[in-house]
Amino acid sequence: MVPLIGMPGTWEMVIILAIVILIFGAAKLPELARGTGQALRIFKAETKGLKDDDETPKGELPPADDHVTEGEIVDEQHKHSS
Repeated sequence: MVPLIGMPGTWEMVIILAIVILIFGAAKLPELARGTGQALRIFKAETKGLKDDDETPKGELPPADDHVTEGEIVDEQHKHSS
């Protein structure tokens, strides 16, 4: 049995690209591609973070980094003793 919905062929891709250019305009395409790439990068980083959280054994905290963010209150006495 032949599937009714499959991957678009060459001509279908050309038609889709032509419609996208007509809707968004050629000047907006690089900006649209850049935004899509950034969204995919963020999505991959978040899914990797979730996967790393799943691999942390229960009752054990992930390793802490010593990076102090702006506005964070730091206990100087504790910081010097370690």
